[in-house]
Amino acid sequence: MTDEHERMMRANQANWDARTPVHLASRFYGLGEKLDPARWFAAFEWEDLGDLAGLDVLHLQCHLGTETIAFAERGARAVGLDISEASVTAAAGIAARAGADVTYVRANVYDAVESLDGRLFDVIYTGKGALCYLPDLDRWAAVVAQLLRPGGRLYIAEFHPLLNALGPKPAEGEGTELLLRHDYLGGRDAVHRNATYTYTDGPAVEGATDSYEWMHGMDEVVNALTTAGLVIRRLRESDELPWPRWPQMVRTPSGWWRLPKGEPRIPLLYGLLASR
Repeated sequence: MTDEHERMMRANQANWDARTPVHLASRFYGLGEKLDPARWFAAFEWEDLGDLAGLDVLHLQCHLGTETIAFAERGARAVGLDISEASVTAAAGIAARAGADVTYVRANVYDAVESLDGRLFDVIYTGKGALCYLPDLDRWAAVVAQLLRPGGRLYIAEFHPLLNALGPKPAEGEGTELLLRHDYLGGRDAVHRNATYTYTDGPAVEGATDSYEWMHGMDEVVNALTTAGLVIRRLRESDELPWPRWPQMVRTPSGWWRLPKGEPRIPLLYGLLASR
């Protein structure tokens, strides 16, 4: 990783520290209501993950750790890791209030092996807006391979690169058509954002508003994992999201959201299972 990449990741760390209080108070996360960690999971994720009771599960780039709590509720020895000190502190508080036995560690994902003292895991989980904050997927996949026990599994539930390539909302004067506005494939420089507001509701972010994201196509993800020695076991593509990305989306029986009938069915989320 270059010095420039390290600078950008430090900016991201400061940005997530600044975002955290906004997210804690947001309706998007709903932490003032009854905690329901499972609402962030598609049913197929649990089918792919299988029984987690008694397993060591690591959640990389966990942010507020709500999904990490879901693993503990299913009997796993759950650990969450995130680059943001504010996020890790908040996650520990959320878990304590929920009575969940979860350990949270503050570390850059690239330093996870050292920060976790060489501990190995049966399952590693990541996604839903995580990989775009990593400049080097080959290095990330090598870290994952080092953290997994032989036979261990990685599960990625990530926003599809097609979703990232589509504009989040129509520009002024435009209709509701979905338009390609960003790269699907990776390989270019980071996308620099200077956003006063985050993806949740709530007030403006105070302080560090700069962040950097890297686009990664499906081929880049798959090739990084296979180069690291992992075997791809399953790939799913889903047309549902856990929140309404576009105003025309409709609620599904699962409680998630999809585009209405009459619009093309396109992948918005993917689930990838790999093993060491």
